[in-house]
Amino acid sequence: MNQNLIKNDVERALDEDLNGLGPIDGDITAALISSDVKVKASILTREDCVLCGTQWATETFNQVNPDIEVKWLAGDGELCQANQIFCELTGSARSILTAERTALNFLQTLSGTATKAKTYVDLLEGSGITLLDTRKTIPGMRLAQKYAVKCGGAENHRIGLFDAFLIKENHILACGSIANAVKQARENMPKAKVEVEVESLDELKQAIDARADIVMLDNFDHEMLNQAVLINKKTVKLEVSGNITQEKLHNLRGIGIDFVSSGALTKDVKSIDLSLRIN
Repeated sequence: MNQNLIKNDVERALDEDLNGLGPIDGDITAALISSDVKVKASILTREDCVLCGTQWATETFNQVNPDIEVKWLAGDGELCQANQIFCELTGSARSILTAERTALNFLQTLSGTATKAKTYVDLLEGSGITLLDTRKTIPGMRLAQKYAVKCGGAENHRIGLFDAFLIKENHILACGSIANAVKQARENMPKAKVEVEVESLDELKQAIDARADIVMLDNFDHEMLNQAVLINKKTVKLEVSGNITQEKLHNLRGIGIDFVSSGALTKDVKSIDLSLRIN
């Protein structure tokens, strides 16, 4: 991960907590503790998870007080069991407690994203289908969540609006047709991937004829998906999206599609229950 990005993420998060006053004046509760009190502390998970966010947590402790010693007992992408200690801290009690919530916020959110991705990836194991995320991320946390998705074993669909075309219903309406939209995309950026989202088998045929690289089948039912695979004959890559559930993932195995994209990986993420405890 880009260290400047992590640094900026943490600066912004700490500023929210400390109101721009810094760790000494900004945390009035930690100021109740004598500045010379040193402690050891541990961070543990209360539930099974895929750990993610260690770089953000380390940066948080470093920005609050670079003298805090941070020792990781597990790394990003590793499975942690309930009640497992995965980080040990040594240093100023004031500083550790000031950094606590911001560090845990990064860890719990990114670990939640990675854990959900791993759950979905496991359901697709052996199917040949690649799980992708979407742009439905927490504002300001796009690259962090994209990183967490990869820690969970899935792949990134696209980072933003700049690195690949995704031609949706409104783009098609404004361009006049699928063919027009794809043609213009090829002219604007010949080397960029062109994906078209379709809502019917007729639109699928139009996208294939227009020579899109990938066609996203939006909210197709099981019967339509089977028909889509037959119509496509492996001409373009097929991606399934829309209301992706664990049951639906299981039913997609063996159909013959290439990708599944799910916004739930990042927008419906459930934070992992973590705790920091002074030893």
